[in-house]
Amino acid sequence: MLDGAGLPGLTLVSLDDVAPFDQAPEAGATFEDNALAKAREAFAATGLASVADDSGLEVAALRGMPGVLSARWSGIHGDDAGNTALLLAQLRDVPDERRGAAFVSACALVYGAGDARKEIVVRGEWPGTIAREPRGEGGFGYDPIFIPDGPGIGGRTAAQLTPAEKDAMSHRGRALALLLPALRALA
Repeated sequence: MLDGAGLPGLTLVSLDDVAPFDQAPEAGATFEDNALAKAREAFAATGLASVADDSGLEVAALRGMPGVLSARWSGIHGDDAGNTALLLAQLRDVPDERRGAAFVSACALVYGAGDARKEIVVRGEWPGTIAREPRGEGGFGYDPIFIPDGPGIGGRTAAQLTPAEKDAMSHRGRALALLLPALRALA
């Protein structure tokens, strides 16, 4: 998305393009806390304006959980199948009308030095509901059980959307769109 935004004067680099640096565990209470901590670490290590994201799934019937614990909900970081199975088990008896959820992405931008230092944090949400069983082969994480709200979805899960459809409506896309004015000003 950033490449396609046409930000003259900015060159997009990834963590693969800079010297490795230690990253602290994600210990924040919110997506915003974690995104800002990651952006601060990247800026401190590289001296480059840094954008970082933290994201996950919030389920209304679970009072916003798994939230910042989304990637390790089942107890093992990155166990997508285990995380999905546990979430579905927890929602087994929850009626369809109470299965609301949202993918959330917080994106943070950190740049500048001293009094000119800037820290900007934005939040994008992608509302939907949780399906009763996984459907689709695309995406990752909770995509096979997340049915986005909106026209043209037709009950498909995020894992059944094309990459272009997902990019156009996702939580990360929404958060990055909110960050674009700050990035344009930086350029």
